Amino acid sequence: MNVQLLRMELKLYFRDIAAVIFGILLSPLILVVLGSIPGFRVEAPELGGRSVIQLYVPIMLAMAIAMIATSTLPVQLAAYRERGILRRLSTTPARPRDLLAAQGLVHLSMLLVGTALILGIGRVAFGVPLPGNPVGFALAYLLAVAALFGLGLLMASASTSKVAQALGTTVFFPMLFFAGLWVPREAMPEALRRIGDFTPLGAGVQALQDTTAGHWPQLLHLGVLIGYTVLAWLAAIRYFRWS
Repeated sequence: MNVQLLRMELKLYFRDIAAVIFGILLSPLILVVLGSIPGFRVEAPELGGRSVIQLYVPIMLAMAIAMIATSTLPVQLAAYRERGILRRLSTTPARPRDLLAAQGLVHLSMLLVGTALILGIGRVAFGVPLPGNPVGFALAYLLAVAALFGLGLLMASASTSKVAQALGTTVFFPMLFFAGLWVPREAMPEALRRIGDFTPLGAGVQALQDTTAGHWPQLLHLGVLIGYTVLAWLAAIRYFRWS
């Protein structure tokens, strides 16, 4: 790891107020709004004895990951290329994998802060239990981050900031649908739920919900996340461009 490059990326991140808001604050604020609806805090038999807000905590975690991975991360990296920052870096000993790793670590750090806020607000304000299988939860969470960050870096590696933003938006909203943001996955028809199992966010949300309930994530969802991770990161490194 190139420590100097990591420090530089951290400083640049905090100069972008929008990145801080989207990376740390937006998902916890949405959770507060949803949790303020009384009906969302009532446990329902058709939801397996859980409340709507209990289902939405994993969805908010996945949304926070996707927001950074498909919006903030690719646009920021592509903007570096347009401003010539990457070209200047290419004259240093820094390598593409050092820069991609530094970007990934900085955004992951901010994401962990947002994650702690979501879990804390869910537990303290709305009584949402903490994950019943913390080891499985951590595994599912890290794989979801790795898969989605890989897709974000791939978008940034092949485009300008405007194209990266368009790609991110095009991918972001369909993924949120299959993750259950508008219609919980439990209420989806079987066919839609099955399609969602093969999307990175759908697989991630289901794995997080399973581990929150105390179970281990299903092998299908872990395999989907690992597959996206390997393919996306290899492609991002392969197609990375300094200018």
